[in-house]
Amino acid sequence: MFREVQRKKQALAPEECAALLQQELRGVLSVIGDDGYPYALPVNHWYDPEDGKLYFHSGKTGHKIDAMRQCEKACFCVYDGGSRREGEWALDFKSVVVFGKIDFVEDHARALEISRRLSERFTDDTAYIDREIEQFGAKVLCFSLTPLHITGKRVNEA
Repeated sequence: MFREVQRKKQALAPEECAALLQQELRGVLSVIGDDGYPYALPVNHWYDPEDGKLYFHSGKTGHKIDAMRQCEKACFCVYDGGSRREGEWALDFKSVVVFGKIDFVEDHARALEISRRLSERFTDDTAYIDREIEQFGAKVLCFSLTPLHITGKRVNEA
């Protein structure tokens, strides 16, 4: 059902994929939107290595939420900032693509925990995080992406 990386020499090991999912702050979430059109948007995420799921936060309404309620299938892509070999213009970078199933987090305490974990990826200011969660926690919606297939690869732009 899911395709493997064609250029096997460029494929990342599962541990490298997990490391990139943990390291990168943002990626692009793609869902099946209105009239079957893809809907892709940049989002921040938290990868929980304990359960292997990706977690996201959102408002409770909008195109993305409507799309996910219509179809649980989604795809998420992250890629690093890359690097250049000395004297070359082409960028070397790594990317990971995750295909999976969306689930909404129904447990509000868990949603607040996820919100905290997401916030901690951007700041260590716990007072700020506490204020944000207190002010907006009742309005947050969290969801997970349970991976069904993960691929990663190294690419050189040349």
